[in-house]
Amino acid sequence: MGNIFVKVTSDPVCLSEILIFNAGTNHGAMNCFIGIVRNNNWGRKVIGMEYDCFIPLCEKTFFEIATEAKGKWCKDANIFVVHRYGKLKVGDTSVAIIATTEHRNESYCITRYIIEEIKVRSPIWKKEFYEDGETGWVRGHALCQHRKVDYHEHGGSYTCGGEVHPHETR
Repeated sequence: MGNIFVKVTSDPVCLSEILIFNAGTNHGAMNCFIGIVRNNNWGRKVIGMEYDCFIPLCEKTFFEIATEAKGKWCKDANIFVVHRYGKLKVGDTSVAIIATTEHRNESYCITRYIIEEIKVRSPIWKKEFYEDGETGWVRGHALCQHRKVDYHEHGGSYTCGGEVHPHETR
């Protein structure tokens, strides 16, 4: 029936450990999404980031999202989700999501769905540190309630109050 593993940690994400995630002999596809801290955002030079979260609710939400994804695309998918909290520097891995499935399309859809849903549903907040010494909270949970719906079904639009529509970029 497939396994779901979720974790929120202050420890660095070890990619070599994640990539040995057990796919099962009936799965021919493994898709991996890795989120890393980049050195810029909206034209500002970023030197680091700090994630704050409510761990028990994050892990519960991750599990719910992964369960939804399995229901939509592949009931026997194996799913692994790990997210960091605390201070990270540019280049650090902030989130890793792996899905193994029988065929590749399902694994792509699952990882895309999970990262998009984590962005709007999980109690995770991130604060950027800029080269000029300023800081800024990045839009996310509780600050932006727009849910990005399935890219292939609605062209990457957003849904607010059940109505699907595009949003202007910042």
